[in-house]
Amino acid sequence: MKSIYYTLLILLSFTLNSQAQDLSSAANRFIESLDPELKKQACFPFDHTERFNWHFVPRERKGPTFHDFNTTQSKHALDLMRASLGSVGQEKAESIIELENVLREVENRPENDTYRDPLNYHFSIFGKPSSDKPWGWRLEGHHLSLNFSSTEGTITSATPSFMGSNPGIVLAGPQMNRQVLADETNIGFELLHSLNDLQKKQVIFSDKAPADIITSNARKAKILDQPGIKGDQLQPNQLALLKKLVAVYLSRYTAAYQSKLLNRIEISGWGNMSFAWAGSQTNEIGNPHYYSVQGAGLLIEYDNVQNNANHVHAVVRDLENDFGGDLLLSHYLQDHLDNNMGQVTE
Repeated sequence: MKSIYYTLLILLSFTLNSQAQDLSSAANRFIESLDPELKKQACFPFDHTERFNWHFVPRERKGPTFHDFNTTQSKHALDLMRASLGSVGQEKAESIIELENVLREVENRPENDTYRDPLNYHFSIFGKPSSDKPWGWRLEGHHLSLNFSSTEGTITSATPSFMGSNPGIVLAGPQMNRQVLADETNIGFELLHSLNDLQKKQVIFSDKAPADIITSNARKAKILDQPGIKGDQLQPNQLALLKKLVAVYLSRYTAAYQSKLLNRIEISGWGNMSFAWAGSQTNEIGNPHYYSVQGAGLLIEYDNVQNNANHVHAVVRDLENDFGGDLLLSHYLQDHLDNNMGQVTE
């Protein structure tokens, strides 16, 4: 089992152009490598409800996994993932998958356990990958849900985008002290600790952290009732830290998609981005904490509450454009109507 996984990691280490935006070629190579049964498991219509059936906990999922793939199919699956993410996102996705082996040891599970399983990550394609028509795809398993929508050769949406880390910090074994989402944690605290007492009164909306990210796996996320402090109320060094924190989350994506989101923030104005906090102000295991950043139609949520506050969840939602947005879906449905004389397929 481990030898198969490490073979996948070797494949993952090959360098591809992380700025690629037209994912259709990589997706079609993956689909074409599948036998008919796996293709049936992997492919859904673009408007299928399964596209919105996302989550980040261990559960049954649609779509084939690395268990089902041969070496060639695994390579094409990973090529698709690499083409969809920036180099930082690739590294974090790899590390999150690898943490399943750590959890097996922490929880004293057998090596062939399927509950904590680095091969149990599912690939699903929605619609027919094309350089000019809407389509999408998803990679999902424990603590990883990456959702992409594309049209006209461009990544229209790369959200919801969830990454988690359990343990947040590895406490024993060969990977002791490894912290997969260290920047998400440490820069959040750095920004909090840069604030004066008056600013903290604006930022901290509760002394107790929520049990989890507030939006959970909702189909549509909404602005949170956490006004916090806005960028135009921050000192220059504090605003620089807010920008640095947002950049950590956007670094998951390709350079072109990062630029697209940053442009939205610039147009809206960094002064309108807000930062809110709940829970402990101590950056140590055993101190539950949470923060959010929102503005320009984007929402970032982070929490570290479970497992004695050594279990991180971090998500990016696009309030205007998750799953490509309703406009992209309407374009797809209209194209379907045109091609099927008014009959929309299920």
